[in-house]
Amino acid sequence: MNDAPYTPPHLYSVHDAPEPRPLQPAQQRIRTAWTADELMATEFPEPRWAVPGILSEGVNLLAGPPKVGKSWLSLGLALAVAAGGRAMDSIEVEGGPVLYLALEDTPRRLQSRMRKILGSDRAPSTLTLATSCPSLPQGGSEAIAQWVERNPAARMVVIDVFAKMRGPSVPGSSAYDADYAAVGHAKRIADHYGIAMVLVHHVRKAGSDDFLAEVSGTNGLAGAADATLVLKRSRGQADGVLHVTGRDVDEAEYALRFYAEAGAWQLLEGPAADHTIGDTRAAVLRYVREHPGAKPKQISEETGLDAALVRQTCSRMANDVQLIRKDGGYVVPENGGEA
Repeated sequence: MNDAPYTPPHLYSVHDAPEPRPLQPAQQRIRTAWTADELMATEFPEPRWAVPGILSEGVNLLAGPPKVGKSWLSLGLALAVAAGGRAMDSIEVEGGPVLYLALEDTPRRLQSRMRKILGSDRAPSTLTLATSCPSLPQGGSEAIAQWVERNPAARMVVIDVFAKMRGPSVPGSSAYDADYAAVGHAKRIADHYGIAMVLVHHVRKAGSDDFLAEVSGTNGLAGAADATLVLKRSRGQADGVLHVTGRDVDEAEYALRFYAEAGAWQLLEGPAADHTIGDTRAAVLRYVREHPGAKPKQISEETGLDAALVRQTCSRMANDVQLIRKDGGYVVPENGGEA
């Protein structure tokens, strides 16, 4: 007896599922106009979070320099959201189907990475992985939409990396318009289905005081995205800092530690500044945060640090605006200078 040829599962369909069909405009499902009184009387559902406080429904642009660990982070988040449990070993997430487009990886590399991240845990069947997909304007949007239609409880789609799926620019368009339109393809899917789309991207070689300015390309990318996350290497106890800002997320910085043997990023407790400076400064900062207005002598006595070292450290931290001088003592900037 001849067995039917094996057909591996893929992004588009399984068995007799229909071919990808065009994604209907979001406007057909989402109301876009109200009178002022109607709008004020309307009750809207809260945003759906893939990772509460960090990844909300909509387009999330995750950028970082090469080899910083963006793919480890995005794959770890995909596994956590698919299975439910804790993302970054700290944040409780609701489980649900996730699509991960690993467009720069091979199946063998993905398997190796997942073995590290999962350890003894079982791989979730709710995570779909694909290593190829057409660009968004040339069939990719429809392929992703069909996957979401087959998985109505879907919570997140990750595109790693976005450059592989943005597609060609419209001839004659400006660089800003081209970037804005490229993200717009992903946003239409996110808005249509109310899911989180994560676009993994790169940053410029030149650094900047404004992390948004480091995103490679024009401001059109961050402007079209609902949230921008930039993963940067750090100093001190942390291996990285995740800078987050967006329409539905509060601007924040999170200190992270990377465990290479497990391929896992862990969220560190407390403000990022406590983990991105040297041990002495971190100890001083923690004490002053808990005791606004503390003087160097008090800090030295309570922390056990050498008095001369504390005076010198406090002075340098004030020059670096990590502390603010007030009435002979010090306060931290986030306290607004209030002792």
